[in-house]
Amino acid sequence: MYRVVEVVETWEVAKDVKAFRFSEKFDFTPGQFVMTWLPGVGEKPFSLAQRDLIVVKKVGPFTGALFRLKEGDRLWIRGPYGHGFERKGRKIALAGGGIGIPPLYAIATSWRKFFESISLFYGARSKEEITLIDIENYVDELILFTDDGSAGKKGFPTEALAERKGEFGQVYACGPEPMLKAVLKVMNHKNVQISAERYMKCGIGVCGSCNLGKYLVCRDGPVFEGEKLTGLL
Repeated sequence: MYRVVEVVETWEVAKDVKAFRFSEKFDFTPGQFVMTWLPGVGEKPFSLAQRDLIVVKKVGPFTGALFRLKEGDRLWIRGPYGHGFERKGRKIALAGGGIGIPPLYAIATSWRKFFESISLFYGARSKEEITLIDIENYVDELILFTDDGSAGKKGFPTEALAERKGEFGQVYACGPEPMLKAVLKVMNHKNVQISAERYMKCGIGVCGSCNLGKYLVCRDGPVFEGEKLTGLL
């Protein structure tokens, strides 16, 4: 069932990326997602960054319509859905790339008190595309990489993670699939939780459009233990 919410705040986070805060709060586990509907436009899934916050990259007609919303405009939201992250470890690492920050942001803001320390390994294509929201205020360490070297170090976050993987009791990852594959390789599929992405239509495990091997991402994920993804990513 949809809940009708109002947009109460929106701001630019990075190039072609905006945050939308709405009037109602949703109870969720970090890693879960909501289905967001605009009448006459369509419906898309977005990970919750906080109970009342999504972060959106403009990539097509639906997200373009979202970007035109102003304060006071309405959204139709159903969910949250899916299997979120499980809280494990004391010293943890977050591995993110591109627009993969929202579920990691949820970990850092919602579960901060449960961890001894949080290190964030993050990569973007360029300085203009860094999408951190303000997660740097909730982690103990930020290791930043860009493909072109315009911010942080030139390279990929998994390079630094590989050197320090023994320090962390658990690694939580979300981002582009090549990065997720690299994280799984670095961690040998162990002590890692991956937020996977596939095309979703229904969000509740009915249509089958988001299949990932024997799994449906919307129902069995989007968060998976690394060992479950052996041979699938």
